[in-house]
Amino acid sequence: MLFCTVTVSAQQALWGGQDIISPEIHPDNRVTFRLMAPEATRVEITGDFLPTQRRQTPMGEMNVPGVVGLTKNANGVWEFTTPEPLAPELYSYSLIINGVRVTDPNNVYMIRDVASVTSVFIIGGGRADLYKVNDVPHGTVARRWYDTPTLGTSRRITIYTPPGYETSNARYPVLYLLHGAGGDEEAWVALGRATQILDNLIAQGKAKPMIVVMTNGNVTQRAAAGEWERGMVKPTLWGDTRMDGEFERAFPDVMRFIESNYRTLENKANRAIAGLSMGGFHSFHISKEYPDKFDYVGLFSSAFGVSQVGISPIYDNLEEKLRRQFTTPPKLYWIACGTDDFLYQANIDFVRMLEANNYPHVYFETDGGHIWRNWRIYLTEFVPKLFR
Repeated sequence: MLFCTVTVSAQQALWGGQDIISPEIHPDNRVTFRLMAPEATRVEITGDFLPTQRRQTPMGEMNVPGVVGLTKNANGVWEFTTPEPLAPELYSYSLIINGVRVTDPNNVYMIRDVASVTSVFIIGGGRADLYKVNDVPHGTVARRWYDTPTLGTSRRITIYTPPGYETSNARYPVLYLLHGAGGDEEAWVALGRATQILDNLIAQGKAKPMIVVMTNGNVTQRAAAGEWERGMVKPTLWGDTRMDGEFERAFPDVMRFIESNYRTLENKANRAIAGLSMGGFHSFHISKEYPDKFDYVGLFSSAFGVSQVGISPIYDNLEEKLRRQFTTPPKLYWIACGTDDFLYQANIDFVRMLEANNYPHVYFETDGGHIWRNWRIYLTEFVPKLFR
């Protein structure tokens, strides 16, 4: 009896005491959120399913998710149901209890974006079905360490290999996929749903099987937070970010590791590089610095407005390097940005420069701002165009 009592107590401590469902997705795609907090005096929710509000942020004035209150019932359970059905999408949200922002204790599904951890849920349908784990063949995701002689250290990298890679002798094209400021080699997997998107597009025959390499673009980090000897420090948006040319200069080390350890097709026609924000900045400079390496370039909400001329030779002689790159242009030079993005005008200016020089390119525009919702869309649009 004592053993049973201890076991039950341990299970209660492990699984928590709230026996309620949150979020509950109704058949009409309205969603109810619940929290048992009888002593709380105010409970609110904020998330990207709510209308945006204009606020000042560390990246300037931007549209951010709004806040609404929950209502407490007689049992001490606070509730909020969205007044309208939600469109298909991956959504993130937080609860605010007496002014303190927390994750939903009834939802075990969470993601980290820099130092913010939020609860998540998916409304299926349409493009959002690409973000789900479906009953299709699955690729493999590996975290590996590689040596970079250029930087004099070893670094961690995330690598997706497509379904069937381990059981075949085939060689595959490679997409190098880069994150934004504050991100790391985990960002595209956790926030971008890259592995689900690749699995589903390959299964549908809309994308060629490919290897996807997700690097850490912060040269002062050897790996994501908590995954190297620095320990469990709090990540920051700009603390480890470097746009000083060193990541671009060391990028051939990444390629050598991949092409020495994986069955790849080692030519320009079978290499692609893409990135968001800072990763778009890196992709832009890497692709023009090594013009014979990449036939597919994707620049998502890229930081074109950041001028680093004089910081590193990588950033100097930009016009000359672009002319050289477009002498034999990439098969696809693809730019995408949201109309509410704080980098929108910089992206439009870049597109106009390409047009003025008759450099072949494709421009894709969405609404919305500098957000993962857009970058997931861009990945689903870009990947089917590769290696055709």
